[in-house]
Amino acid sequence: MDLKTYKKIHPVKYYKDHIENNIRPDGREIGDLRPLAINFDSIKTADGSAIVKIGNTTVVCGIKAELAPPKATEPESGFLIPNIEISPLSSPKYRPGPPCEEAQVYTCSLADAILNSGCVNLKDLCITKEKLAWALYCDLICLDHDGCVFDASVVALVAALHTVKLPQLQHNADTDEREVLEGEDRVSLRLSSIPVTTSFAVFCGTIIADPTAEEEALATSTITITICDSTLSYINKSGGDPLEQQLLDQCIENAMKREKSVRSLIRKMMKSKK
Repeated sequence: MDLKTYKKIHPVKYYKDHIENNIRPDGREIGDLRPLAINFDSIKTADGSAIVKIGNTTVVCGIKAELAPPKATEPESGFLIPNIEISPLSSPKYRPGPPCEEAQVYTCSLADAILNSGCVNLKDLCITKEKLAWALYCDLICLDHDGCVFDASVVALVAALHTVKLPQLQHNADTDEREVLEGEDRVSLRLSSIPVTTSFAVFCGTIIADPTAEEEALATSTITITICDSTLSYINKSGGDPLEQQLLDQCIENAMKREKSVRSLIRKMMKSKK
């Protein structure tokens, strides 16, 4: 029996044999993270954009800014509206049609991760109280799904937000007349923090960092850790047994490495644009 056939017939044992030797089928050790790359200003027709690759997983984010009246309950705030779509081209697992449940869950979690971290102050998007504000529509599409799509989406959105530049407007609240100030430079969006998430999978009692799609499918539980400016922000664990503190500390240490790498890449980009 060749290795490919053995993997299809006995996928759990195939992975277990590798894990017992502290190596994974893609050559990484148990705690190794995949390479991460960010491309900024990828879509010239958008008001902000970025493409992120984590291993083979690829997510593109485009941001479009539109004007809208603020909510009656939040008259001094604008809007940040993310939406994640997992393309049928990204994996044979997905089909054309309405957003899958996984994409809907990721969309809700992404909005929480960005807003709860204080990354964007929605009050900065308000132009005239109760009358006019910016609405940032953030569309994210997964082009290649090989695990940790949510992690790639968070980085893609944060990177794209760093490229957003809004035109300066003059607004008459009485007549609702709006005029773009010609000759004035566009204003960059002010971001207060950089949240970065890193996911882990538990397989046969072993924690695997930055799992691939195959590893996610075989995992008994998952852990997502959010680091914001070198500080632990949030931990989410689903399924499985309680996690020992020592193992959790290892996960946090790994998550800190990725956050530091992402923060460094974004800061280099911002310096190069000045």
